[in-house]
Amino acid sequence: MSRSPLTFLEAEKLVKRFSGSDAFSFTLCLSGSVPQLELFLRAEAARQGVDLRVSTLSFGTLRQHLFTSNVPQNREAFLLCPWDLVAELDWRTGVPAQPIVREEAVAEAESVMDQMLDRRPIASFYLSAPLPPCGLTSTESEAIALTLQEGVASRGVRILSGLFGLGAYLSTGCPLAGSKLGLTAQSIVDSVLAFGSGPKKVLVTDLDDTLWSGVLGEDGLDGIQAAPKGVGFRHFLYQTLLRKLKESGILLAVVSRNDPAIVASALAPGRMTLEQADFVAVLASYHPKSVQIAELARKLNLGLDQFVFVDDNPVELEEVRGALQDVECIAFPSDEDGILGLFDRLHHLFGVDEITDEDRHRTELYHRMTSAAVPVAGCPFDLTSYLSGLDMTLAINDRSRGDRSRALQLMNKTNQFNLNGRRWDDGEVETLLASGGQLFTAALTDRTGDHGEILAVLIDVENIVRALVMSCRVFQRQVEYAFMLWLLERVCGDKDILRFQAQRTSCNEPIWQFLEDSSFAFCNDGVLVLDAPTFREHHNERLQLFRLQ
Repeated sequence: MSRSPLTFLEAEKLVKRFSGSDAFSFTLCLSGSVPQLELFLRAEAARQGVDLRVSTLSFGTLRQHLFTSNVPQNREAFLLCPWDLVAELDWRTGVPAQPIVREEAVAEAESVMDQMLDRRPIASFYLSAPLPPCGLTSTESEAIALTLQEGVASRGVRILSGLFGLGAYLSTGCPLAGSKLGLTAQSIVDSVLAFGSGPKKVLVTDLDDTLWSGVLGEDGLDGIQAAPKGVGFRHFLYQTLLRKLKESGILLAVVSRNDPAIVASALAPGRMTLEQADFVAVLASYHPKSVQIAELARKLNLGLDQFVFVDDNPVELEEVRGALQDVECIAFPSDEDGILGLFDRLHHLFGVDEITDEDRHRTELYHRMTSAAVPVAGCPFDLTSYLSGLDMTLAINDRSRGDRSRALQLMNKTNQFNLNGRRWDDGEVETLLASGGQLFTAALTDRTGDHGEILAVLIDVENIVRALVMSCRVFQRQVEYAFMLWLLERVCGDKDILRFQAQRTSCNEPIWQFLEDSSFAFCNDGVLVLDAPTFREHHNERLQLFRLQ
């Protein structure tokens, strides 16, 4: 949003002199008291030429309201606080006497969310607010807060951060800080009026584990699936829904962390339900997804509020959500049961009353505007705050002895984050280890699940890194920095340098983005040298994102 938030006096003056005739009514459903918010809402709508009529619920009656009959013609928008999802989290009732069990909190929150979404609100918001101490430890309390936020975000609810005011809530029952009422009104009004202006126009989708099952850069063309059977079934269903949306005039686009050449092969005609021609643009690169979406909006001459982004990776969703607040971000489900919720949400966002011939050919019409579209570089949204709440644990294992099958698998299938593209057989690794080399792997767990062993490094007796690979499943979590800081302490000793046999390949651009750090430099023999003190100085704070084991 480019408009500056209104002050109270500005809002009051704007409402008094407004005389527009375009009226829009809705009920703002929340449990708290918001006596001044209505003024700001009406003023923001007046900026857009709309006479907004807002009603609210009685204080503390949100839960009861969810059990009432919903009248279809009554528009409702919801502004939820954490304690609307889990009643014991309400600051006004004090700190819970007993620790809250995360699983029970999730079940209660999902029940509330189901009731709310059944009413088909025109907009829904979640006020991100600190929780009272509710877990056995502060870490568990943070985990509960993050789990609730991820849960609502995955259901298409927009997160509102930095707007909560504890003082206001305790004294008046208003959960919004007085200085943030103008900013809150902007978010609410933009969303509810977007509902009144019609459906969304562009669906941007990820590829790996979204449009198809599997990771193209690791599993190859034969390893991805989107057929009506097995692990590919929900991806087949998703593609058929996208095909339906395209036929109704919705523009489809791809933004993916992948090599464009192999994406073109995967989307070749006849391989699956959708092909490259079904998309108005296919942007495959290793640049931030938010930057690609913003550039696509510019080329299509459409507002970002007309875009919906679907991805299976919560980190990618957070990056886009943080950088482009007007884009609707939706998580692709991890199982078949979640498909129902996804389809209902997309159908609500992209519903149309009729389909014309122009709608059926809209993709072809817009191809001219994006025919020269290429991925663009840019800075990603700062994910540090989000990552710090993921509770990431990096378990590092010495595989120099014993089972090394997963390390070999990683070295022989990973392409994107691969130091030099070399493939190794077990005999070659055994010979290098027998001469004094070392083999390490790293496994990652976080709030989103157990990712298993996702990184492997092979070092010879002269402390030269001969292989370094990492699964693209954990891109953007900053695992490579934390692991490298650990490795420097483990193998450098007093030399303060570490050498790498690096080689560019057609697929390993992601690792070169990492190696372009100023701490790395090529020496005369073509080997890449890492200056340990400089790397530590630049990146040591990243270790705070992880618990090392």
